[in-house]
Amino acid sequence: MGNQQRTYKNGYTSKDRPFWMAIIALAAASVMAFSNIYMLQPILPIFTREFEVSPTASSLLISLTIVSLIIGLLVFGLLSDRWGRVKLMKVTMLLSIIPLFIMPFLESFSLLLILRFIQGFFVAGLPAAAIAYIGEEFEQRSVRIGISFYIASNAVGGMFGRVFVGYISEFASWQAALWLLFVLEALFFIAFLILLPESRNFQTSDLPIKDDLAGMFIHLKDKNLIPAFYMGIVIQLTFTGIWTYLPFYLSDEPFYLSIGTITFAYFAYGLGLVSSPAASKLSLSFGMAKVVVTSVLVMVTGILLTAVPVVPLIYAGLGLMCFGFFVVHSMVAASVNQAATHHKGGASSIYLVSYYIGVAAGGTFTGFLWGAIGWFGVIALAILLVPGVVWGRRTYLRTV
Repeated sequence: MGNQQRTYKNGYTSKDRPFWMAIIALAAASVMAFSNIYMLQPILPIFTREFEVSPTASSLLISLTIVSLIIGLLVFGLLSDRWGRVKLMKVTMLLSIIPLFIMPFLESFSLLLILRFIQGFFVAGLPAAAIAYIGEEFEQRSVRIGISFYIASNAVGGMFGRVFVGYISEFASWQAALWLLFVLEALFFIAFLILLPESRNFQTSDLPIKDDLAGMFIHLKDKNLIPAFYMGIVIQLTFTGIWTYLPFYLSDEPFYLSIGTITFAYFAYGLGLVSSPAASKLSLSFGMAKVVVTSVLVMVTGILLTAVPVVPLIYAGLGLMCFGFFVVHSMVAASVNQAATHHKGGASSIYLVSYYIGVAAGGTFTGFLWGAIGWFGVIALAILLVPGVVWGRRTYLRTV
């Protein structure tokens, strides 16, 4: 009986087969989830033409998805503590891929928005439970490895969805692209079902929901953490704004690039595979504050390069921006967890919500700047990063 109890409590390590089964399963699910969030971003000009809507209106295909994702994070964050991580992820991932099959049949832009809202809500099931699952099922020293792989697969999913849908849409149609993506994600989902080990260490929360909510939102009063939540908003506000309006920028004068050619710019996301795992090593050598400040400078330099009307320089700038972004995101997310003195899960949830508020705002709010000033209005949002860095050095970055 003692051996059974010890086996139950011990987490998986990198030497265990279930560890790698879980890593592959969560990576597959992550690619599915983040493909579904961002897949329509490179083809927004197609929707603008086909449905005769403005670029700002077409950006709602991303922004509304993110709004419902934020709602889903709050709902499923609470449900995962009561329903179970694995069950929640399986059900929500299934429901998140069904819209891929239905969307191509729709001829109404309004119905398309409604379906994207529904899809975003169910996509939230994975990020609401995945990191908690890793923390419970992996051995303490292996948790960092698991989270690094998971965050890296987030970047792969965002890149894959954009490139795949953008490229297929160029040579076939957006409807064909979504149907093909549905088939691929169905295969990924089957792999997820087969590979993901069942929870062994999950314990149902008996706390009243109001206590869980109080523990989560109490961090909004923490003067050390508020700047971190601000950074979560502005790094994504800037980042998403650029990626959302890049297709409009490059398809117009003086570039006149095709959607297929523009799609290749999203390969810059691949740098997330390098920068996310490297971020923790850099912070151990130089300190988290220096790494965050330097990475913001790299990000801003890349953003400014996109103002030069030379396509290779624009693509190089996007690469620098992505490298800096993923380092900053990894460091700020880690610092929130370390700087919080209590209810660490709640602090991380608030950061994640602020992060996705930035995604939603970056998709639609930036549209007004694009319409009024053009590309210079979009990249001007990078200025918002400066007070966040100064503020952060005086608060949460000093505590880690």
